[in-house]
Parts: sequence; C-alpha cells; structure tokens
Amino acid sequence: MRFFWPHSPRLLRGLILSMLAAGPTAVPARAQSFAVTLSPVFVEAGSPELVRVDTPIAATLEGEWMGRKLQFFRSRDNRAWFALAGVDVEAPTGPSQLKIVVRLSQGAVSDLTRAIEIHPAYYRTGSLTVSPKFVEPDPEALKQIEAESQLKAKVFATSATEPLWSASFRAPVTAAPTDSFGTRRMFNGKLASIHKGMDYRAAMGTPVRAGNSGVVVLARPLYYEGNCVIIDHGLGLFTISMHFSRIDVKEGQHLATGDRLGLSGATGRVTGPHLHWAVRWHDAYLDPAKLLKLDLSAVR
Repeated sequence: MRFFWPHSPRLLRGLILSMLAAGPTAVPARAQSFAVTLSPVFVEAGSPELVRVDTPIAATLEGEWMGRKLQFFRSRDNRAWFALAGVDVEAPTGPSQLKIVVRLSQGAVSDLTRAIEIHPAYYRTGSLTVSPKFVEPDPEALKQIEAESQLKAKVFATSATEPLWSASFRAPVTAAPTDSFGTRRMFNGKLASIHKGMDYRAAMGTPVRAGNSGVVVLARPLYYEGNCVIIDHGLGLFTISMHFSRIDVKEGQHLATGDRLGLSGATGRVTGPHLHWAVRWHDAYLDPAKLLKLDLSAVR
C-alpha cells in the first residue's frame, strides 16, 4: 500500500497533528513477549520458589498457585515482576497450575498460565521422648492450646501489602543446622506431627537474630512453641522462631536484618536447648534451608 503525502505544508502539518492526537495504537497481548521463570527450576514439596515475569512494557500482574494468591512486586530496575511463593511440605505431588495474568496499560490481557510439576521430597522419620503433658495435654492445657491456635490464626491472617524483606535471607543463629525439616516425628511412640521447621543446635543463651527485615507480630510464650517470635516479612511471608530462653523484642517492633530477637533456650515441647526456625507463606510451610540458598540480592 502506498501513502500519498499532501504537498501543502499546512495540510501536512494538520495531518501530523491529527495522528498525534489519536494516541498510540493498542498492541494485542499476543504480540508481546513475556518470559516466566522459577527459581529453583526443580520444584519439590516444601520448596520456596521465586517467580519472575519479564515485562518490557507497563503492566500489572495477578496470579494464583495451589489455591494461594501470588502478589507480584517490581524489581529494582523495573524490568521484571517477582513473587516469592512456595509449595507446602505436605502438598500433593504431580502436575499443578501456575496461573499468571498480565494486564497491559493499553487494556490488553495475556494469560501466562502453565503446568508446574511438583516432585516429592523425601524426609525421614524421627522418634523423640518428651514430657507426657506435650503428648496428652490435660483439659486446662487444651483450653490454652485452643486459645493460642486462634491467636496464631489471627496473626497469620494479616500481612503487609508490600515486601518488607530486602536481599537474601540469613541464618538466625551461628550454630549447626539439622536436616529435621519434613521429618515425620514420633513423640513417645505416637506419630504426632510433621516437623515444619529447621532445628539449629544452638546452646542455651545463643543470640537469635532476624533472618531479614520485617515487623514483629507475635512475641510471647506459647504451650508447644515455648517463648516464640513471629516476624511478618510482607505479602504473606513469615518466619517463626521458637524455644527462646529470653525474648528481647516487642510486638509491633520494626526490625532490620540481623537485629537480635532474644536468646535461644529450651522452653516448650523440646528435648534440650535448640532453636526451631520455620518459614511460612500464607498457610504453606517451606524448607528454611532452601530459602537460605535463594539469591535474592538482585530482586530488591
């Protein structure tokens, strides 16, 4: 097709002005190129996952994975969107759907939904002997446990609407970790629970520090957890530290990475001094060791 330009400068100027006034032409969503990547690539039950969507143009993103909402935020250089998510330790293995919808500023929509295979993670079974009151609590203890369960549900129901963490997560103590995450635990010969955190061999009185920046949403003694501190890192991500001998922070306190939370101990359901450190995204419990391996330094 050929275009004939008017010879009159006035007519030419008018044509150009009318084209500018019309604004940019909307680009169909299918004409855009979006790259979606997960880190780590091999997805296991209990695995934290960094979801990245490269968007070369202005857009907003919505997502959902295994019934949990993905909340995306912009990278430092504004070239990509990220969501820090994960797969619960008890999640069923096999195919899952990662739903991502991109809404462009021009009004077009692109559906980036794809299948993600969840692979099994193999955990051992352990046996521990604890005080009988932690296996068969009396009626008074059961009332306390129920009240604390409601309190924790309320704490986890609300999270900051933006990421409060910055860069990669750090270990909370300078002590050797164990491979206890995911262990099927027998207490006094009875299968009681799946261990949803990582234990550190922290001697009594070892300083415990914030693994990343956030806000203290719980700092008090609980029946099973002993002296417990929960930090909200935003967008549904929490870290939980248990069994303190002393708590040095208050609820509502803002923390920077490395701030001291208190001293390790042996309160609650324990067999000896140690630190239990758990990572929770919405209602999913994730492997803390894998979170520590995620390089988040370039994200925010």
